[in-house]
Amino acid sequence: MAEGGQKAVRVVVSGRVQGVFFRASTREQGERLGLTGWVRNRRDGGVEAHVQGSPAAVEAMVAWCRSGPAPARVERLACEPAAADPSLTRFTIRP
Repeated sequence: MAEGGQKAVRVVVSGRVQGVFFRASTREQGERLGLTGWVRNRRDGGVEAHVQGSPAAVEAMVAWCRSGPAPARVERLACEPAAADPSLTRFTIRP
């Protein structure tokens, strides 16, 4: 767990998750939950995200990622602890 009761995780989602607005929906969900971090497509067809914030909000985001937006078909989700990045001030989409 990061400083100040914050939690940070790295999430990798596999399945039909590119071309279905997964990144944009993840950013919207992160903003709604008051999280900071980023989301990006991976070369292997998956989506990767760094998510940080209150433990409850991080867990809510991970739960949301298990299904994603309506057109997505999540086949696998891997989640592991990550080091918090204090330079992140909002939730963004990375190339």
